[in-house]
Amino acid sequence: MTFRILLLCLLSWLSLVPAHAQTARAQPLEIDRIIAVVNEEAITAFELRARQATVERQLRGQNVQLPPREVLEKQLLERMITDRVQLQFARETGLRISDIELDAAMRRIAESNRMSLQDFRAALEKDGIVWSKFREEIRDEIVLSRLRDREVESRIVVSDGEIDNYLANPDQGAETGNVEVQTAHIILRVPEQATPDQLMRIGARAQAALDQLRRGESFAKVAASYSDAPDGLTGGLMGARPLDRLPALYADAVKKLKPGEVSDILRSPAGFHIVKLVDKQGGSSVKSGGALKQTRARHILIKVNELVSEAEARRKLVVLKERLDNGADFAELARLNSNDLSATKGGDLGWLYQGDTVPDFEKAMDALKINQVSEPVQSPFGFHLIQVLERRTEDATAERQRLSARQVLRERKADEAYQDWVRQMRDRAYVEYRSEER
Repeated sequence: MTFRILLLCLLSWLSLVPAHAQTARAQPLEIDRIIAVVNEEAITAFELRARQATVERQLRGQNVQLPPREVLEKQLLERMITDRVQLQFARETGLRISDIELDAAMRRIAESNRMSLQDFRAALEKDGIVWSKFREEIRDEIVLSRLRDREVESRIVVSDGEIDNYLANPDQGAETGNVEVQTAHIILRVPEQATPDQLMRIGARAQAALDQLRRGESFAKVAASYSDAPDGLTGGLMGARPLDRLPALYADAVKKLKPGEVSDILRSPAGFHIVKLVDKQGGSSVKSGGALKQTRARHILIKVNELVSEAEARRKLVVLKERLDNGADFAELARLNSNDLSATKGGDLGWLYQGDTVPDFEKAMDALKINQVSEPVQSPFGFHLIQVLERRTEDATAERQRLSARQVLRERKADEAYQDWVRQMRDRAYVEYRSEER
């Protein structure tokens, strides 16, 4: 009886609604739909379109010509599937990013754009970006980064035999260690148990990508259209690093290239690769014969945390730098202000070998003249003022040589280990495409 009363009321209400309003409601409305299932989680068309809008905005901001829409959509869906598999694994293994950590990351992003957090949020919302969704996307990016560090670290094994072989060929180390290169790459991932037909199809796609590059198409556009690597949608740039830190496959190819040139198709267990040499410079301080450059430096560190923002840390160091320029004592200011254990020693870090500090710190330190004080330098630990006191070159001890060789070999293997791990995760996942609904 109650149901009949409700139904009669609804019919009466509809009779009062103007005809044009009923007609408007009769127009077809777009509804969300599932386009893929990853294990037990769905990826919807709305999610894909939102990611596509973000990526297109990023590519335009980099002046990259957009791939055809259907090509970009396909690449994005594959990227979302791969990311979803990794995020599921992170949850299963207890990897979490707290709101406090996320808030700190958001402040750093805002300050890197020279905005307050409030202004940054307003700018995003003006562009139609939902703040809460943006926050969760940043949380996912942090999770993926930490997951990579954790999983890759446990999979890299450098044997004593590999170290012995590296040290037995010092000319090779000198040849590659004193050259810094910036590269970009395209990876077309191959399943672990690929059939001959799959290999043929993926190989044909790699050849199509190379043909486009040979015809003069921009590397960034081709990477966005073809690459399965996480950096594919940002032009495939790998960043600058010493040549001997590149995967051996890439290093061997890059040695034969001039800046601006691309390699032939390279094959590894992970898949098919194309590498571009973007830039090449004389680089590190490694010398032949086992001689290493050392730098004696001191610093003042202001850490960034929940109580001290990046802007505040930078402001503190600007004030301290001004005092130093006016004759203040570095050691005294370090003892009073630095958030590092070295504060008790006036900020003195002692003699540092190449690789002893993080890259941002080392790059700034290497650019300084003796007794020169840097501008505020950002690193993962916070902001620093750095002063170089002395430099020298000396023969490394046998233990130090082995330690340096191990680090070089670990970095060389890191990219390969990550690609192999991602491929295994993707192959083990259950993925169902709902292409019939698209």
